[in-house]
This record gives sequence, C-alpha cells and structure tokens, in this order.
Amino acid sequence: QEQLVESGGGLVQPGGSLRLSCAPSGFTFSNMYWSWVRQAPGKGLERVSDIDPLGTTTDYADSVKGRFTISRDNVKNILYLQMNSLKFEDTALYYCVPKGWYYCGRSRCYRTRDASAWGQGTQVTVSS
Repeated sequence: QEQLVESGGGLVQPGGSLRLSCAPSGFTFSNMYWSWVRQAPGKGLERVSDIDPLGTTTDYADSVKGRFTISRDNVKNILYLQMNSLKFEDTALYYCVPKGWYYCGRSRCYRTRDASAWGQGTQVTVSS
C-alpha cells in the first residue's frame, strides 16, 4: 500500500531554516522522480522542487531557488527539503509526491491523483 509521510515542519522566524523529510512506502522509491509541492492558505498548489532518481538533477521554482535544496537517500528511501532563509510567503502545507501526481499549467497546478492518496503534509509557518 502506498503511503506518504511528511515531517519536519514547524514555526520559524523569517530568515530561519527547517529541514523537511518524507518517507514514502509502497513505492519503488529509488526508481522514481520525486517532488515537493506546497499549498498556502487560500491558494492553489505550487511546485517547489523536483529531483531525479539518482539525485543528480534537481529543479526549483523561482520563488525558492538559492534558498531551498532537495535531496534524497535511496538507501533509506527518504526525500529531504532543506529550507534556508525562510520568508513569510513560504508559509504553507508541504507535500512530497511522485512527480506524476500533479500537473502544472500556465497559472496553477492540479492534483492528478486523488487527494486521499496524498500524505497529510507538514505545516511550515514563517512568522515573527
């Protein structure tokens, strides 16, 4: 059974750091592209970052480039997101998902897999 469990979120001041973790189960983790996506209150899904199966190719939304780093451990089957220099606008519920579980059009992103299959997410709140 496929399961996604995100952790590591919390309350942090602007400029602070957090490291998110995700422990997928029921997936062939090491063969898959993975993504972090987020959803801020009252807003749609936003792609944050992707990583290829080997962890050698990564991609980031412009809004987080230079501040966030995605990585993976294919032995432990864990996906990470190191978030530095956090800003108020980074406040959101963060999800890890296989890259094919969402689609981003010109102006917004959509779930292509029912929300019930997604994890609970981990809340990141940036506040002074």
